[in-house]
Amino acid sequence: MIIEKFLSVENKFNVREGLLLNGYFFLKHLGQSDEKAFGLDKSDVEIEQVPLVYHRVEQVALTRLNQKWKMKNLSVFFILTITTVSVWGQVINTATMDTTDFRFNGKVTVEGYLDSYYGYDFNKPSTGDRAYFVSMARHNEITINLAYIGIKYSSSRLRGHFVPGFGTYINANYANEPFSLKNIVEASAGVKLWHDKNLWMDVGVFGSPYTNESAISKDHLAYTRSFAPEYVPYYLSGVKLSFPISTKVNGYFYLLNGWQQIQDVNQNKSIGTQLEYRPSSAWLVNWNTYVGNEQSTTHMNFGTRYFTDVFFIYSKGKWSATGCYYIGLQKQNNMADAYWWQANIIGRYTITEKLSVTGRLEYFDDPDGVQSIPITNASNFSSYSSSLGLNLKVAENILFRAEGRTFLSSKEVYERSGAAVKNSNLLTTNVTLWF
Repeated sequence: MIIEKFLSVENKFNVREGLLLNGYFFLKHLGQSDEKAFGLDKSDVEIEQVPLVYHRVEQVALTRLNQKWKMKNLSVFFILTITTVSVWGQVINTATMDTTDFRFNGKVTVEGYLDSYYGYDFNKPSTGDRAYFVSMARHNEITINLAYIGIKYSSSRLRGHFVPGFGTYINANYANEPFSLKNIVEASAGVKLWHDKNLWMDVGVFGSPYTNESAISKDHLAYTRSFAPEYVPYYLSGVKLSFPISTKVNGYFYLLNGWQQIQDVNQNKSIGTQLEYRPSSAWLVNWNTYVGNEQSTTHMNFGTRYFTDVFFIYSKGKWSATGCYYIGLQKQNNMADAYWWQANIIGRYTITEKLSVTGRLEYFDDPDGVQSIPITNASNFSSYSSSLGLNLKVAENILFRAEGRTFLSSKEVYERSGAAVKNSNLLTTNVTLWF
């Protein structure tokens, strides 16, 4: 007989104790079991579960309540239960990376994520870096796009998470951040400002709401990122206010250091807004705005930047789809205003419970070079892109994907064997694991 301990629900401990104990049992889960360590046959082993009590919950005095009070609170409980079920049944807003899970109320949780890939660019870039992208951007190399271990805490009025990340996405997208800031995917603390109102204030580094894609590939219909998220912030730093406007509309207000900046480059603050509308459990429509001064030592002529996007996400039955349109306007000192824009549509059809196919069409145009500079002698960058992908759910938390993608421009913005060309083709395979 083997005695196996588990953490009893009758414990009461602080954040530090919770982190240590949950971390211990998490590492124990990853390690070798006792029966395997001793070379025992499962048929000869009985396992007895014994609860581990570290700090027992103190006895709480109970007060008998009148029947009217009980019925009122039973109704409240019923409403909260139905609300919780409906929220978890809704389509997920894949724009953001904020994944604080309130099902684990009052506890510290640990989560992990590993996004590995192999990409082959048929233009064979000599440096190994694919131009115009920071995600899945290495050529002919088996590597990691993004890996992280996240530590999160949530209670009725407090929440916080720290998510350090590593991989080729981090190397490319955080190149302008100094020192240890280069590895922060998310790091924030939040407080519920009133106990009876769902108004939250979060401070720190958090996922950007802009466009329908984030850096977390498992949440998206297509594996590789579209042009859209590559030319807006993937992350933001500042203060975020979250508040419900109605049962179907949520609002968010952002006070930010700037356009994807943890370390402020000009001491001016920017403002962002977000409206999230859910007409039904299958639909989500999102509208974002951004206004801020983007002048810096590398862009002395930049002034105020205005940006807006709108996207939808749909999922019902075998079909899922998402589409996004945005436009940005950059004021320039002593120069004409500059702009960039894009539009995309992505669809997925589920063949079986584990197998699905994904298709994508998109167009990106930056005629004034605000966000992208051609690697060739072309005057500016614009390009179409289409892709077709196969998605296989190997297990509940393991996903394999293969995707073919082609890029086509009216200008010679791509490069092949030292010569400027108008097209590029990409083949990518991927394995993503999370817990």
